[in-house]
Amino acid sequence: MVELAWLIPALPLVGFLTILLFGRRLGDPKAGLFAALMPAASFLVTAFVYFDLLSREAEERHHVITLFSWVPVGSLHIDMAFLVDPLSVTMALFITGIGSLIHFYAVGYMHGDPKFSKFFLYLNLFVFSMLMLVLGENLLVTFLGWEGVGACSYFLISFWHTRDSAATAGKKAFVTNRVGDWGVMIAMFLAFTTVGTVSYSGINEAAEMGHLAPVTATAIAMMLFIGACGKSAQLPLYLWLPDAMEGPTPVSALIHAATMVTSGVFLMTRVNPVLKVSYDWAPTTIATIGAITALFAATIAVAQNDIKKVLAYSTVSQLGFMFLAVGSGAYVAAIFHMVTHAFFKALLFLGSGSVIHGMHHEQDMRRMGALRKVMPITAFTFIIGWLAIAGVPPFAGFWSKDEILLFAFANNRALYVIGVVTALLTAYYMTRQVIMVFYGEARWNDHSDDHGAHGDFKPHESPKIMLLPLVVLAVLSAVGGVMQLPFSKSTHFLEHWLEPVIEFGEADIKKTWAYDNKWLLLGLAVVVALVGIMASIAVYSKKKAKAIEPPILADAWRYDSAVSSFVGGPGKAAFHALALFDAKVVDGAVNGAGNVTRSTSGVVRKVQTGFVRSYAVILSIGVLLVLAWFLFRGVSA
Repeated sequence: MVELAWLIPALPLVGFLTILLFGRRLGDPKAGLFAALMPAASFLVTAFVYFDLLSREAEERHHVITLFSWVPVGSLHIDMAFLVDPLSVTMALFITGIGSLIHFYAVGYMHGDPKFSKFFLYLNLFVFSMLMLVLGENLLVTFLGWEGVGACSYFLISFWHTRDSAATAGKKAFVTNRVGDWGVMIAMFLAFTTVGTVSYSGINEAAEMGHLAPVTATAIAMMLFIGACGKSAQLPLYLWLPDAMEGPTPVSALIHAATMVTSGVFLMTRVNPVLKVSYDWAPTTIATIGAITALFAATIAVAQNDIKKVLAYSTVSQLGFMFLAVGSGAYVAAIFHMVTHAFFKALLFLGSGSVIHGMHHEQDMRRMGALRKVMPITAFTFIIGWLAIAGVPPFAGFWSKDEILLFAFANNRALYVIGVVTALLTAYYMTRQVIMVFYGEARWNDHSDDHGAHGDFKPHESPKIMLLPLVVLAVLSAVGGVMQLPFSKSTHFLEHWLEPVIEFGEADIKKTWAYDNKWLLLGLAVVVALVGIMASIAVYSKKKAKAIEPPILADAWRYDSAVSSFVGGPGKAAFHALALFDAKVVDGAVNGAGNVTRSTSGVVRKVQTGFVRSYAVILSIGVLLVLAWFLFRGVSA
């Protein structure tokens, strides 16, 4: 089955091409159902490949499938090839699995939209691009998918482009990601210059064999990290992700849970040997930025009133946890949390979409309340997602977040404290969201203040095609933690599976205080989650304390507005000055050299008369001058 791995990205590509040609003819809902079947079929192929690899010994779980020679230029030889190993298959499993659930959900959510088939055209292309990214055998194939998901994110975020906010959000995502893409390109250039290849196997082998100097390894790793900050929304490049909420909710779920934002974590895990041989400050920088991003986004989430904005900043925060894990050498924990996060965050986003659908496109949580009575299935599944992200055992998020905190404690106590505070805030703001949306008094038709909904209506439950994915994701969010339980070595299923990929870079904390007292730290994590939940209940349900929601948090610490002001003010002036310098100095020098050459050639051209007698006179004069020079030289001597 490994040899059929090329079908994994090929099937969504077939879906894209089919809808491109026949989408309008298929119409609503056939175009959507056909599009959903493509990633579902891709998931089945991925599952077969997974079981095939699982039946082999660990050292035999690395296969390269070459389709054709892509770039044969001199010493640069790059194949269009796929790397099938535990990491790429793990990524492909949840990309296609959760991606197909989102596709089926979107059939109901986008019903009646005039651009129904075009929406699924973009979704299939998005999944294809993401699969190319994770299956690429080298940095260039990955970069092809990397740029593909960037372009698709622009199409999908600005899908309802008649709204100015959606068009602006799409452009912001596109431009911000270009900054990160610069880092990936520089890393490719450095890798080829020093190692002579952009293949992951060649680069990682050079690091493992000691053929990659620490300064070069650090440069490659940090350039890739810049790219990761763009795609995975870390400071300072996170600001595009909250605005991505302007796209339809299935887009939010696809980008935030299963695809684009996981790219950076995947890339850093893929090159873990390079990071291992880098200078110590490189992983410390990654862990620090991850921890600060996690805390920064969590503080913003506590004051958001848009149901999707809360989840957006939550995504930024959870991605920060993953980079905290990467910088701490906990690559298994990073992938573990990536997978569990895909489960519960897709559930929460699709659940929020169900709420928005039932609330007639209302997204302000201040206009909701008591929805569990009229939307019982949505409420029940959303609550499971809440318990998972809040870190309540035995739900999936508890196990993965606890493992990250364990490695963080062993690596850097200060970053561990930041992680614990972030975990407490996560439990707090997610409980706040559940209370405001599903509990308390119904505020759908409350006209007593500015938060009342306009017009009288009653919310309703979503159709079955939207509810079924919620149920499946709720089950995964509840039991997903079984893939990596801390009880014994035999329950570390994900670690055993990923071992061939991460064994060189994975940190060893077995002889640390943290490992010896991991049950104490685990118990502390439970207490932290419960304190966050109880504090939120006291504030928002029992009204025992006043909510602390300062405007600066609602405005995201004014970071976005500060960046916009800089870009529109000094930044714009600097760009104009640079353009003027390029036009007057750089182009002026080039044009000046051309003018001098043209003028000189015009003078010389006049000497070329075409008459033989003129050339004879010039030749004679030249001979006389040479003879005179020799004569003068002889007399002087």
